Formats: sequence, structure tokens, C-alpha cells
Amino acid sequence: QVQLVESGGGSVQAGGSLRLSCEASGSTYNRNYWRYCMGWFRQAPGKELEVGAVIDSDDSTHYSDPVNGRFAVAKDKAKNILYQQIDSPKPQATGMYYCAADVSQLRKDILALRKVGEYRYWGRGTHVAVST
Repeated sequence: QVQLVESGGGSVQAGGSLRLSCEASGSTYNRNYWRYCMGWFRQAPGKELEVGAVIDSDDSTHYSDPVNGRFAVAKDKAKNILYQQIDSPKPQATGMYYCAADVSQLRKDILALRKVGEYRYWGRGTHVAVST
């Protein structure tokens, strides 16, 4: 089993900063944690899920254009936690942030991890509201 629990959401002013956490657990994950790719996705009200940042099992990363330069993703492998640092967010960054994970297929093109369908395991999300 794989469980993902997000935390760290809340209200932040545009130009501020926030750090989201995603704690991974479960017998399946604990046995194979080094094999997992993970990602952060955002869902704005009335919109579809959009990828924000992904990190593969080899720690390579990819950021979508809207967050590139302002978001940073990192793993704490000792604690099984995935972080997403959000700096200088814009109001458009408001939404529910979901953490996703699955065993990496080690695809040559990390852009494949942008797809929602690459992940079987999802957390329940944490909400971020960015105000002006």
C-alpha cells in the first residue's frame, strides 16, 4: 500500500512563500521508496488538474512553465517526505495541491511524468490561497 498525506497549505500573499509537504508511507512504498517518481499537481476551482513539478526516482526534476523559477521540489528520503517550496506565488496559483506517486518507469523523457495517468497513488490535497 501507498499512502500520501499533504500538508502545509494555507493563505499566503502574492510575493510571499509557502512550503508544502507530502508524507509517503505504506508497506509497498517503504519497501521500494527509491523506485518512486512523485509529482505535485494543482487544481484551480472549476479547472482540471495541472502539473506543477515532478521528480523522478533518479532525482531529476521538471517544472511546468507557470511555476518554473518560483517553485522548487525536493525529497527528504530519510523521512519519506516530498516538499514543494513556493516562492513569490501569483494569485493564479490558488487551488488544491495534490501529491502523486508511482513506481518510476525510468522513461527517457521526464516530460512523461507531467501526465496524470502516470500516477496510481494520490493524496487528498492541501489548499493554497494566494491573495493580492
